[in-house]
Amino acid sequence: MNNFYKKIYIVVLSVLMLSCSEDFTDLAPISQRNVENFYKTQADIEAAVNGIYSTLQSNGAYNQGYWIMQEMRSDNTDEGPGTTGLARERSIVENFDEISTSEIIEGAWSDSYFGIARANAVIGRIDAVEMDQGLKDRFTGEALFLRSLFYYHMAVAFGNIPLILTETKSVDEGKDHVQVAATAVYNQVVTDLTTAEQLLDLPSETTGDDLGRATKGAAATLLAKVHLTLGNNDEAATVLRRIISDYGYTLLDDYNDLWGIENEHNAESIFEVNFQGGGFGGGNNFTNDFSPLPSLPSADGAYRNRPTREMMNSYEPGDLRFFASMDTSYYTVSSEGDSTLLTNTLNDVRYVVKYGRENPFVQGDAANNFIVFRYADVLLMLAEALGEGGEAYDLINEVRNRGGLGNIDSATPGTFEEKLLHERRIELAFENHRWPDLLRFGVMEATMSAIGEETPRALFLIPQRELDINTNFSQN
Repeated sequence: MNNFYKKIYIVVLSVLMLSCSEDFTDLAPISQRNVENFYKTQADIEAAVNGIYSTLQSNGAYNQGYWIMQEMRSDNTDEGPGTTGLARERSIVENFDEISTSEIIEGAWSDSYFGIARANAVIGRIDAVEMDQGLKDRFTGEALFLRSLFYYHMAVAFGNIPLILTETKSVDEGKDHVQVAATAVYNQVVTDLTTAEQLLDLPSETTGDDLGRATKGAAATLLAKVHLTLGNNDEAATVLRRIISDYGYTLLDDYNDLWGIENEHNAESIFEVNFQGGGFGGGNNFTNDFSPLPSLPSADGAYRNRPTREMMNSYEPGDLRFFASMDTSYYTVSSEGDSTLLTNTLNDVRYVVKYGRENPFVQGDAANNFIVFRYADVLLMLAEALGEGGEAYDLINEVRNRGGLGNIDSATPGTFEEKLLHERRIELAFENHRWPDLLRFGVMEATMSAIGEETPRALFLIPQRELDINTNFSQN
């Protein structure tokens, strides 16, 4: 286990010990207990920054909440069989029937703001700490990027949210926070990511002890995505061209080589959420949640986040990305330990394999990372920023050709936006891009209505707990 993992799972405990236990938006971050004895040294700041990273692994973020709200909410996946307990809770979110006390929505809100609170503490206190200036710049850039990543997800999901940019030092301060429009959040994120890209010292994927930390490429990729969300296509194109020309990423030859523990942090990867199995408390639930396997050593697969039949049928014949992304068969282990392939009809079993390849021995302790941004997204975003034309189709075809498909052009049936959105859906399947894409392209309502959702809503409900705490808030 490299030193960055050790820092995430061991050194960060000091940050957790300092955190306030209040469980709502205005969590007092790392400031209620012995705070005057912390944020004094370079090691303190590093531990605090690692604490922000660790929040990405929480159930409210990449371990569960984000894929429920951005994939299962969309037309890509459904909750799978089962309608009791947590399965019912997920099904309610999937069908736009969640209420303001939903545990999933509350978890996404509180864990995201927990990460924001930790970032605010670092940003507000780092200047007073005597340390190497290069590291100070890098840690500030990381905190700005991570705060921006949390705010991006919050703005997509809830729209009208409090924009908190300073450390909250008491619970009472939270009662004075007000909601702002998503546009205000995105504009702040643009400012922060512009600074973060300048401060971060490495252009692309980190190595060695720092493997998995944010880089210039990570900040620039999120910056471009937010520019597109704001309709700033020219600004997005400028950023995306910089990523392509300066930061050294490339498409892997084989799409299948993007996935699995042995392929993490590859030449196409821009930013990943690191998970570490093996009893360190930093594993994920992906295999157990997604897999239909009846005989996992850790426990039976829960078979959630199941690709919809419509999603399955959206792949073109011969698309090599199908079986690298999802599958329609599974293995069971006999009492003698032999693996026997059970072939099922397409309509019976379909499941995500991108993040379900590992077979953890202990339930919920898979070690595979979650890829947040990769280079194929950059190419497709540049096509989006440029609009229909030869260069845009060349970018789309570069991605399609890697998947074993032929070229498309202006003569191919459908509008440019329809063709691009379809390509994004297939290329980035199950990677938490579909729901933001539907909103950004302005087709969420039509898309969801077409698959039978009668009352699709663009925004999630503000958790009732937040409305009870802060009378300034209004419900979506």
